[in-house]
Amino acid sequence: MGNQGDKPMVSIIVPVMNEQDNVLVLAQEIERSMDGTPWKWECIWVDDGSTDRTAQRLMELAGASSYHRLIMHRKNYGQSAALATGFRHARGEIFATLDGDGQNDPVSLPGLLEKLIEEDAHMVNGWRERRQDSFIKRMASRIGNGFRNFITGDNIRDVGCALRVFRRECVEGVPVFKGMHRFFPTLVRLAGYTRILEMPVNHRKRHRGRTKYGIHDRLWVGMLDTLAVCWMMRRMVYPRTRETDQD
Repeated sequence: MGNQGDKPMVSIIVPVMNEQDNVLVLAQEIERSMDGTPWKWECIWVDDGSTDRTAQRLMELAGASSYHRLIMHRKNYGQSAALATGFRHARGEIFATLDGDGQNDPVSLPGLLEKLIEEDAHMVNGWRERRQDSFIKRMASRIGNGFRNFITGDNIRDVGCALRVFRRECVEGVPVFKGMHRFFPTLVRLAGYTRILEMPVNHRKRHRGRTKYGIHDRLWVGMLDTLAVCWMMRRMVYPRTRETDQD
């Protein structure tokens, strides 16, 4: 399989850390989901300081297929930093994100992209209709999601779902901080991009590897981050300018 050579329209960004058993399977699923679609695409893998064979397998993948590119962090900086790195290196006009653990199903990507384009939206956020996680994880996410919506004034059904698509300009001015990925819809709205839609997506159980997050990361840290974002909502400004001709 060779890439189309010219600039892709869609950049799929996948942050990974110690997912050696998942990355090649996920790469094949991404290829199958995007084959036959009308969009030229690329997939950017951001290895966030893996200590297993994840980076080696992705180097081999990128060497064999020009659809795939690999960016490597020198150490672990976190998922938000990995996403920001992916944004900086992406060439497409539309970005798509998904987790590298295999739970986000790439089969949902074409539908999200179609909805974004056909409805001229800024972002389409996936929500896990039949979430395949433990009861504790589901409850922690439900509490955290409700708290975030209450504080930020948003009404996002599943802000923790990493499977989403959005236009490049939505994130060009978004601040990078630990936990940023949990607040994408809010940060995009604050930047003035308000056409944010939602769509159900397929979710799967983790079959390989171990989760990187526990109740501490999902709930308590998320709540503290929400208070920080609330402060940012009151202080951040996004000046809009226009040029004028002067004789």
